Amino acid sequence: MERMELHITGDAAADKLLSDDAFALLTGMLLDQQVTMESAFAGPEKIRTRLGSLEPGAIAEHDPAGFVEIFKEKPAVHRFPGSMAGRVQALAQTVHSDWDGDASAMWTRGNPDGPEVLRRLKALPGFGEQKAKIFLALLGKQCGLQADGWREAAGHYGEEGSYLSVADIVDPESLVKVRASKQAAKAAAKAAKSSNA
Repeated sequence: MERMELHITGDAAADKLLSDDAFALLTGMLLDQQVTMESAFAGPEKIRTRLGSLEPGAIAEHDPAGFVEIFKEKPAVHRFPGSMAGRVQALAQTVHSDWDGDASAMWTRGNPDGPEVLRRLKALPGFGEQKAKIFLALLGKQCGLQADGWREAAGHYGEEGSYLSVADIVDPESLVKVRASKQAAKAAAKAAKSSNA
Protein backbone atom coordinates (compact mmCIF):
# COMPACT_ATOMS: atom_id res chain seq x y z
CA MET A 1 0.00 0.00 0.00
CA GLU A 2 1.56 3.29 -1.11
CA ARG A 3 1.72 5.56 1.95
CA MET A 4 1.66 9.29 1.50
CA GLU A 5 3.30 11.75 3.83
CA LEU A 6 0.50 12.95 6.06
CA HIS A 7 0.26 16.64 7.01
CA ILE A 8 -2.38 16.88 9.72
CA THR A 9 -0.84 18.31 12.89
CA GLY A 10 1.58 21.00 11.72
CA ASP A 11 4.26 19.18 13.75
CA ALA A 12 6.85 17.31 11.66
CA ALA A 13 7.57 14.56 14.21
CA ALA A 14 3.87 13.92 14.91
CA ASP A 15 3.02 13.83 11.18
CA LYS A 16 5.93 11.48 10.45
CA LEU A 17 4.71 9.06 13.11
CA LEU A 18 1.19 9.15 11.62
CA SER A 19 2.65 8.49 8.16
CA ASP A 20 4.83 5.59 9.34
CA ASP A 21 2.74 3.87 12.00
CA ALA A 22 -0.77 2.55 11.34
CA PHE A 23 -1.56 2.24 15.04
CA ALA A 24 -0.56 5.89 15.58
CA LEU A 25 -2.99 6.93 12.85
CA LEU A 26 -5.76 4.80 14.34
CA THR A 27 -5.06 6.28 17.80
CA GLY A 28 -5.19 9.82 16.42
CA MET A 29 -8.59 9.09 14.91
CA LEU A 30 -9.81 7.68 18.23
CA LEU A 31 -8.66 10.86 20.04
CA ASP A 32 -10.39 13.11 17.48
CA GLN A 33 -13.34 14.23 19.55
CA GLN A 34 -13.92 17.36 21.60
CA VAL A 35 -10.43 18.64 20.72
CA THR A 36 -8.99 20.13 17.53
CA MET A 37 -7.95 17.69 14.82
CA GLU A 38 -4.33 18.83 15.12
CA SER A 39 -4.33 18.20 18.87
CA ALA A 40 -5.96 14.77 18.50
CA PHE A 41 -3.54 13.57 15.84
CA ALA A 42 -0.53 14.95 17.75
CA GLY A 43 -1.56 12.72 20.69
CA PRO A 44 0.17 9.53 19.48
CA GLU A 45 3.56 11.29 19.31
CA LYS A 46 3.09 12.58 22.89
CA ILE A 47 2.25 9.04 24.05
CA ARG A 48 5.25 7.56 22.18
CA THR A 49 7.63 10.15 23.61
CA ARG A 50 6.40 9.70 27.20
CA LEU A 51 5.96 5.91 27.17
CA GLY A 52 8.96 5.20 24.96
CA SER A 53 6.80 3.06 22.67
CA LEU A 54 3.58 3.08 20.71
CA GLU A 55 3.46 -0.71 20.43
CA PRO A 56 -0.13 -1.87 21.05
CA GLY A 57 1.15 -4.63 23.39
CA ALA A 58 3.16 -2.17 25.50
CA ILE A 59 0.17 0.18 25.80
CA ALA A 60 -2.28 -2.63 26.57
CA GLU A 61 -0.07 -3.99 29.35
CA HIS A 62 0.76 -0.61 30.91
CA ASP A 63 -0.62 0.10 34.36
CA PRO A 64 -3.93 1.94 33.72
CA ALA A 65 -3.37 4.58 36.43
CA GLY A 66 0.13 5.22 35.11
CA PHE A 67 -1.22 5.51 31.58
CA VAL A 68 -3.69 8.19 32.72
CA GLU A 69 -0.71 10.09 34.19
CA ILE A 70 0.96 9.97 30.74
CA PHE A 71 -2.19 11.58 29.32
CA LYS A 72 -2.30 14.26 32.05
CA GLU A 73 1.33 15.36 31.67
CA LYS A 74 1.48 18.87 30.18
CA PRO A 75 0.74 19.44 27.39
CA ALA A 76 -2.08 16.95 27.95
CA VAL A 77 -2.72 14.27 25.34
CA HIS A 78 -6.47 15.01 25.53
CA ARG A 79 -8.75 17.26 27.53
CA PHE A 80 -10.46 14.15 28.99
CA PRO A 81 -7.35 12.21 30.06
CA GLY A 82 -9.06 9.56 32.18
CA SER A 83 -11.68 8.35 29.72
CA MET A 84 -9.48 8.73 26.63
CA ALA A 85 -6.51 6.91 28.19
CA GLY A 86 -8.87 4.02 28.90
CA ARG A 87 -10.14 4.07 25.31
CA VAL A 88 -6.63 4.07 23.86
CA GLN A 89 -5.72 1.10 26.08
CA ALA A 90 -8.87 -0.75 24.98
CA LEU A 91 -8.00 -0.03 21.34
CA ALA A 92 -4.41 -1.21 21.89
CA GLN A 93 -5.68 -4.40 23.56
CA THR A 94 -7.95 -5.16 20.60
CA VAL A 95 -5.22 -4.51 18.02
CA HIS A 96 -2.77 -6.57 20.09
CA SER A 97 -5.07 -9.57 20.58
CA ASP A 98 -7.21 -9.58 17.40
CA TRP A 99 -4.67 -8.30 14.85
CA ASP A 100 -1.34 -9.56 16.27
CA GLY A 101 -0.36 -5.99 17.12
CA ASP A 102 -0.55 -4.90 13.47
CA ALA A 103 -3.22 -2.23 12.98
CA SER A 104 -2.76 -2.23 9.21
CA ALA A 105 -3.86 -5.89 9.08
CA MET A 106 -7.41 -4.54 9.46
CA TRP A 107 -7.30 -3.16 5.95
CA THR A 108 -4.82 -5.61 4.40
CA ARG A 109 -5.39 -9.11 5.84
CA GLY A 110 -7.41 -11.26 3.45
CA ASN A 111 -7.59 -8.45 0.86
CA PRO A 112 -10.87 -7.02 2.25
CA ASP A 113 -13.24 -4.84 0.26
CA GLY A 114 -14.38 -1.40 1.46
CA PRO A 115 -17.50 -2.62 3.32
CA GLU A 116 -15.42 -5.28 5.13
CA VAL A 117 -12.77 -2.72 6.18
CA LEU A 118 -15.59 -0.51 7.48
CA ARG A 119 -17.07 -3.46 9.41
CA ARG A 120 -13.65 -4.20 10.98
CA LEU A 121 -13.17 -0.55 11.97
CA LYS A 122 -16.66 -0.33 13.50
CA ALA A 123 -15.83 -3.37 15.64
CA LEU A 124 -13.05 -1.39 17.38
CA PRO A 125 -13.65 0.16 20.80
CA GLY A 126 -14.41 3.86 20.45
CA PHE A 127 -15.17 3.67 16.71
CA GLY A 128 -18.79 4.38 15.80
CA GLU A 129 -20.20 4.59 12.28
CA GLN A 130 -19.02 8.14 11.56
CA LYS A 131 -15.48 7.71 12.94
CA ALA A 132 -15.08 4.43 11.02
CA LYS A 133 -16.26 6.06 7.76
CA ILE A 134 -13.90 9.03 8.20
CA PHE A 135 -10.97 6.69 8.89
CA LEU A 136 -11.86 4.57 5.85
CA ALA A 137 -11.90 7.76 3.74
CA LEU A 138 -8.50 8.73 5.21
CA LEU A 139 -7.07 5.32 4.23
CA GLY A 140 -8.47 5.63 0.71
CA LYS A 141 -7.63 9.27 0.05
CA GLN A 142 -4.21 9.50 1.68
CA CYS A 143 -2.85 6.06 2.53
CA GLY A 144 -3.23 4.28 -0.79
CA LEU A 145 -6.03 1.90 0.20
CA GLN A 146 -7.25 0.20 -3.00
CA ALA A 147 -10.09 -1.86 -1.48
CA ASP A 148 -13.06 -2.22 -3.82
CA GLY A 149 -15.96 0.00 -2.87
CA TRP A 150 -14.15 2.00 -0.21
CA ARG A 151 -15.56 5.33 -1.45
CA GLU A 152 -19.14 4.06 -1.30
CA ALA A 153 -18.55 2.46 2.11
CA ALA A 154 -17.12 5.75 3.43
CA GLY A 155 -20.29 7.58 2.39
CA HIS A 156 -19.99 11.32 1.74
CA TYR A 157 -16.56 11.32 3.44
CA GLY A 158 -15.27 9.28 0.49
CA GLU A 159 -16.41 11.75 -2.17
CA GLU A 160 -13.73 13.22 -4.38
CA GLY A 161 -13.11 16.91 -3.73
CA SER A 162 -15.05 17.06 -0.45
CA TYR A 163 -13.59 18.90 2.53
CA LEU A 164 -15.48 17.21 5.32
CA SER A 165 -12.95 15.53 7.57
CA VAL A 166 -9.34 14.80 8.44
CA ALA A 167 -9.31 12.56 5.34
CA ASP A 168 -9.20 15.71 3.21
CA ILE A 169 -6.39 17.55 5.01
CA VAL A 170 -3.22 17.65 2.92
CA ASP A 171 -1.96 21.18 3.65
CA PRO A 172 -2.85 24.35 5.61
CA GLU A 173 -5.39 25.45 2.95
CA SER A 174 -7.34 22.21 3.05
CA LEU A 175 -7.30 22.32 6.86
CA VAL A 176 -9.02 25.72 6.71
CA LYS A 177 -11.65 24.34 4.29
CA VAL A 178 -12.34 21.29 6.46
CA ARG A 179 -12.63 23.43 9.59
CA ALA A 180 -15.13 25.72 7.81
CA SER A 181 -17.28 22.78 6.65
CA LYS A 182 -17.23 21.24 10.15
CA GLN A 183 -18.35 24.56 11.66
CA ALA A 184 -21.11 24.86 9.06
CA ALA A 185 -22.31 21.33 9.83
CA LYS A 186 -22.29 22.08 13.56
CA ALA A 187 -24.27 25.30 13.03
CA ALA A 188 -26.79 23.45 10.83
CA ALA A 189 -27.24 20.74 13.46
CA LYS A 190 -27.73 23.38 16.16
CA ALA A 191 -30.30 25.24 14.02
CA ALA A 192 -32.17 21.99 13.33
CA LYS A 193 -32.24 21.23 17.05
CA SER A 194 -33.62 24.63 18.00
CA SER A 195 -36.28 24.56 15.27
CA ASN A 196 -37.47 21.17 16.61
CA ALA A 197 -37.58 22.45 20.18
